[in-house]
Amino acid sequence: MPITINENVSSEIVQKKSRFIANLFYVQTEEEANEKIKEIRRKYYDAKHHCYAFSIMQNGSLLSRMSDDGEPSGTAGMPMLNILQKKELVNVLVIVTRYFGGTLLGTGGLVRAYTDATLSALEKVTFAYEETGYELELTLDYSDLSPFEYYAQKNNIKITSIEYGQIIRCKVEVAKDKLEKITCLSNNNIFKIQKYIILREKMIKKSLKNK
Repeated sequence: MPITINENVSSEIVQKKSRFIANLFYVQTEEEANEKIKEIRRKYYDAKHHCYAFSIMQNGSLLSRMSDDGEPSGTAGMPMLNILQKKELVNVLVIVTRYFGGTLLGTGGLVRAYTDATLSALEKVTFAYEETGYELELTLDYSDLSPFEYYAQKNNIKITSIEYGQIIRCKVEVAKDKLEKITCLSNNNIFKIQKYIILREKMIKKSLKNK
């Protein structure tokens, strides 16, 4: 079962006055990864190196990319990708930005620095596993909202938005195996869903103890 990260984090280490800033992102497509890389380049516009690696599950296949971004070949992108692969992480992008401190680290020193920067960021995240699910739009009466929110909290169903009008419209993320249960018009008379629409199929994250 695919393992990923719950949140985006950043971390920084210093090696011989060079700063290595690691940013971890949860991404689901190569396009998302490329956008995050552009964001980091804009944010740290005065840094020379923005090395990265990502591993993304797309249509059942694993897509991996890496870049040394001007560092000696094999000293940055590959060590970072190796960490993602050894930890069996998917849908994760790591970008390590380097500000040169004036002292050359050598190839071995660079490998250690980019490895340590990536690991320092991973120490700050919590992990989740992913399973196939759906994004739904549900409609409820106002009297059913609180019972539904309690039910969702207890059953690991994520409510992503609530729209208040004449009736309540909720967008939720639900695992495939819970679709039938949640979309029943009556759930043990606790609350009632008036109707639902399946908006799209998507991967659903569920929290996991740290690896």
